[in-house]
Amino acid sequence: MSETAFSPTLLIRDNVVSLKPYTPIVPFDILSQQLNRDPSDIIKLDANENPYGPSPRVAEVLAEAPYMHIYPDPESRNLRTALAEYTGIGAEYLLVGSGADELIDLIMRLFINPGDKIVNCPPTFGMYAFDGDINAAETTSIRRRPDFSLDVEAIEHLFTTDAQAENNPKLIFVTSPNNPDGSVLSDGDLQRLLSLPTVVVLDEAYIEFSSNSRIQWVEQHPNLIVLRTFSKWAGLAGLRVGYGAFPLDLIAQLWKIKQPYNVNLAGQLAAEVSLDDREHLLGNVARLVEQREQFYTVLDSIGWLEPYPSQTNFILCRVKGRDASDLKKQLAEHGILVRYYNSSGLTDHIRISMGTPTQMARLAKVLHDL
Repeated sequence: MSETAFSPTLLIRDNVVSLKPYTPIVPFDILSQQLNRDPSDIIKLDANENPYGPSPRVAEVLAEAPYMHIYPDPESRNLRTALAEYTGIGAEYLLVGSGADELIDLIMRLFINPGDKIVNCPPTFGMYAFDGDINAAETTSIRRRPDFSLDVEAIEHLFTTDAQAENNPKLIFVTSPNNPDGSVLSDGDLQRLLSLPTVVVLDEAYIEFSSNSRIQWVEQHPNLIVLRTFSKWAGLAGLRVGYGAFPLDLIAQLWKIKQPYNVNLAGQLAAEVSLDDREHLLGNVARLVEQREQFYTVLDSIGWLEPYPSQTNFILCRVKGRDASDLKKQLAEHGILVRYYNSSGLTDHIRISMGTPTQMARLAKVLHDL
């Protein structure tokens, strides 16, 4: 009697087998090897990282941190207290994660059964669709209008008049300011979304570079979640600290499924120090906003580039009359890295993160020479 060889791969979930992996940014040390350049000679403007880095006090505090051998506070109590003072919303509404990415996945695991619907609004941050695929959600993509505003009417048409209908989408993911274009969601459009029988997840990763956060709206809206991060404004992308404001009925359920020690001690301490030293960090934010406005003028003066107004620390540009992929490669040859887009609705675009004045002057010269 012949036996068929057993393969554990046959037990893997079908939706995972067919999943396309997320394409992350190449690590800095690997980039240095690939470009055959010293790290100090590379201008990294492809991931919206903060060129000024974290507060100088972060390294000091981490160097002196006690109890590295003890598990961190599973509730991030000190950090949540500081966040409540920073955001103006009670600590009981706040949950801290290992980056906002963890919270996106946690939200999916709270709400999504296989086949449940979510709404994504591309072009936007890729993690919503990615985590939807991991959790076997059915993702409905409602493309943004040419000016990158939401097509709220198209979203409304996805819902039936029966608020309890099983085929209504459970989650709507919206980023404001949006990545990759930097546009903001109007109060009116958000109110329309909140009137629907669904949960609205508003990602405010770049809100410090803009204004008009809606995080305090969570206290009045039982179907609104607002996500924030320390990666951009506070320069802590490498330590992975994000947080969210959740209605009390929802956060009670999230505490049940959150990993107990999800935010490491270094991340918690660094975030606490960042909030304490926020005057310094928000000064860096102001410098990046000023740099954004100045560099928009530079880009607008180059005939083959069409920059879009932005409320973030980056600028999206349409490349006209030449190949954006070639432009990305040419810039890389000069040690300058930018993000390239060539997807449906976003053909031949590049996104440029704001760097220091010296870095941006070097980029401006290369662009003019090209």
